[in-house]
Formats: sequence, C-alpha cells, structure tokens
Amino acid sequence: MRLAFSTLGVPDLPVEQVARLAADNGFHGVELRASPEGPVHTGLSADERADVVAQFGDAGVEILTVAAYAKVAAAGDDGPVLDEIGAAMTLAHNLGASFVRVFPGGGDLGRDEADALAARRLAAVAPVAEDLGVRVLLETHDSHRGGADVARILGRVGHIGAGGLWDVMHTWLAGEQPSATYPALAPYLGYLQVKDIASAADTTPLPLGAGVLPLAETVEVLSRADWDGWLCWEYEKRWYPQAAEMPALLGPAREHLARLLTESA
Repeated sequence: MRLAFSTLGVPDLPVEQVARLAADNGFHGVELRASPEGPVHTGLSADERADVVAQFGDAGVEILTVAAYAKVAAAGDDGPVLDEIGAAMTLAHNLGASFVRVFPGGGDLGRDEADALAARRLAAVAPVAEDLGVRVLLETHDSHRGGADVARILGRVGHIGAGGLWDVMHTWLAGEQPSATYPALAPYLGYLQVKDIASAADTTPLPLGAGVLPLAETVEVLSRADWDGWLCWEYEKRWYPQAAEMPALLGPAREHLARLLTESA
C-alpha cells in the first residue's frame, strides 16, 4: 500500500512546502484540499495549475486527490452541484490527480430521497470523470457514514467513474467494524482516509496510534484481502486549531503506518 496525507493538516502552507514535507517524510502522495481560501482551488489559472504540477513533480510526490466539498445528496437543484463537481474534475485532470472527493450531505432528507439525489448526480458526472481520467469518490461521511450507506448509492450508479472513499472515523462512528465495511465498499473502493481520535465525544485529531480508532484491524482486513491501494492520513488541523502541528507528526505517522503494514503482512 502507498501512503499519503491530506493538506487539511497543513492548510496554510504553500504548495512547494507541502510537496517537500511529503518527500522528506517518506510519503508517496498528497490529497489536496480544494477551497477558495487555500493555495489550490478551482479558480487557479492554467499557469498556476502547471506550477502546482511542477512543484510536486520536482519533489517526486504524486497528487492523489482534489478534495472538493460538493454535497451530492443535499436538497436543491442539480445544476450548482454538478457545476462544482465539474470544476473539481477539470482541476484534478489538469493536476494529474486520480480522484475527486465529494460528500453526501443529505441529512435534511429521508434516506430514499437522499440516495436518489446522490445516485442521479453521480451517474451524471461519472462518464465525464472517466473521460477525464479521474474518479469521483463519495466519502463515508455525515448522512451516509457507513460503508453500506455509500455502497447503496454506488450500486445504483453502476459506473467506474464513481467510487467510494472510506473514512475510518466515520464508519467507526456509524458502528461498522472494518470486517463489515471492506466487503461493502470493496467493489467501489478508491482509497482510505486514516486518522485517530480520543473518543466518539472528542474527535480532536491525535497522532496515529494514540486514539481509539481501529487502524490495526483496518489494515489487517485490507492485507488479508490483498488490497493494494492508498492510505491517506487526514489530520483535521484546519477544524481543530488546538491540535498539535502536523509537520512534526508526519515522520512518526509514516512509521506507524509502515509498522501496521509489516505486522499485517
């Protein structure tokens, strides 16, 4: 398995420094948070996009994902949601990223209506994603925390251009064990986001291995299935300013993940 981290943990660092941190700490890739206030977003010019590609290329680090914030199960017209995903897919294509991350966001709707909205929107963008050489991944999150919830939608879409992103915190909060999540998501799985927290009541990010999330069990399930994809450390410093700074934690995080991979082999 290959290792990446999300820029959610270093939200204000310039692209060049992010790429260097990844290279210096043995990470193979980076998930780029795409937001207007950050260094990477859909408003970048062609020259600016080329510069991002060059910075990561010089560091020998892959741009794994454009982490967008479109909510495919949210109430409202399809147009703005599809436009937001379309802009993120174009950015991912320009940057050479493999994936675009989207959220469900259907908490104000009943399950059937939220599922139908998400499936319709993902079905609309999936062929375009495939043409651009990217996949749109629906994260286990908010209204659809469980792997079974996301798989229910993706089964209706039935297109390779749409897949799933397994956030281990949210499936754990949904009461799913890794041994249940993986079979549900396996036909659609793009990659995993790993993290650690103190408890369900306190989701402040902790160094990997310092909390309660079933990281060892998750890696073991993946290893037994011979799954050979990406593990991406998402350290949510952006939302928890009191959390420790991420750069000093990168080396220990990579070592912890490498140890889990070795022990599960």
